[in-house]
Amino acid sequence: MNLRSGLRVAAVLAAVLAYTGTSAAALPRSAEVRDMELVGFHDLQGRGAYQPVIHPQQGRWIAYVGHHAGSARNPLTGVDEANGTSLIDVTNPAKPVLLHHIPGGPGGEAQMVRVCSGRELPRAARDREYMLRTRGHEAHEVWDVTLPAPPQRVAVVADGLRGTHKNWWECDTGIAYLVSGVPGWRTSRMTQIFDLADPRKPRFIRNYGLPGQEPGAADGVPTGLHGAISTGPAGNRVYFGHGTSSGGILQIVDRDKLLKGAVPPVPANLLYAQAGRFDLDPDFGAHTVFPVTGMTVTDAEGRKGKRDFVVVTNEALSDGCGGARQKVWIIDVTDETRPRVASSWVLDDKAGDFCARPGRIGAHSSHENFTPVYYRRLMFIAHFNAGVRVLDIRDPYRPLEVAHYVPAAGGRTVATNNVEVDDRGYIYMVDRHGLGLHVLQLAGAARRIADLRSAAR
Repeated sequence: MNLRSGLRVAAVLAAVLAYTGTSAAALPRSAEVRDMELVGFHDLQGRGAYQPVIHPQQGRWIAYVGHHAGSARNPLTGVDEANGTSLIDVTNPAKPVLLHHIPGGPGGEAQMVRVCSGRELPRAARDREYMLRTRGHEAHEVWDVTLPAPPQRVAVVADGLRGTHKNWWECDTGIAYLVSGVPGWRTSRMTQIFDLADPRKPRFIRNYGLPGQEPGAADGVPTGLHGAISTGPAGNRVYFGHGTSSGGILQIVDRDKLLKGAVPPVPANLLYAQAGRFDLDPDFGAHTVFPVTGMTVTDAEGRKGKRDFVVVTNEALSDGCGGARQKVWIIDVTDETRPRVASSWVLDDKAGDFCARPGRIGAHSSHENFTPVYYRRLMFIAHFNAGVRVLDIRDPYRPLEVAHYVPAAGGRTVATNNVEVDDRGYIYMVDRHGLGLHVLQLAGAARRIADLRSAAR
């Protein structure tokens, strides 16, 4: 970091201190920075954070942050509350403001959150805003989060489950793909599909999973689902990622066949919608599978054309550098019947001696926003004790790290858990161990790669 960048970071930290009243010990110090700048910070009351989603809402930008288990005092109520979901106004990213905290169930935990506006959903009240979230590992529920009124739960979509995780919600259709553990299924993570076009009246469509996960199956159980991302009716594909740090599977599914196919969970019906499948090496998982389609590339033979890819990010589960290093894969899915590895990227830990630092070392997740500011250009990877790493994927055969941000933690362990971006170009990183929400922007050469002309104003 050069002197000018260092002075800018110091000035931002001073402003954050003055605004929040947070002690200097609680804020990042001596951050490791390359072509990124800290814009703002919120401590989230020290709650461990999982999924941030940034949503334009009634002329404002709201960060919805799902939390891990635990509890903390809500400064708005003065009451200790089980960790749930925080609503942070980031309209001015330099001064994030807590609007609401919605407690979770006993013990806390509401890791996953998605948000849709009523003006987008086909059968919802157009003047309302809706949030889909998990409640612990036993339920999915929908809340009316229209501001400035306090959030109100309007529906329990599914309850009595054995597991939940990374959901996806199509705002233009209302179709939701929920990671669930339905009693009777042989895994705690498969897919429940619901129509939430009217969030107050959930309509069940079907249960879905890999053959071998369904009730009554024999032999081994395939790796459980981690999450899905849909390209909606236009793309007509749903990409499912199975596994964490091992047994990773990328499954490519025809969305139309999935929604309209026969419902009983027998192998023939489960395979009917499958368009392709790629099994990673056994030592790697598939935490996040982000489709990057329609890229104009030149292949190894010098031929130029359009190709489709999926960026697969593994999840590291162990501290230190023992075992296989979880990383990022770029899978060519142009021919869905024969997906193949275009490239992979692994952190050069020697540059920062990350193996010697406390905490997990390895990838965890990527951003999940299709904003044109970054799409087909840059991928943002949450990398636990190595912070956020930014990859230039314009040549998907040679991904290149072009920026990073590692917050210092005053002697605590950095565990950058998830990262998200918004249509304005800001980057949001959250920490598993309670180091708060950092709002960032690109600088230098990395900033010139982004298409900031398309950024929302």
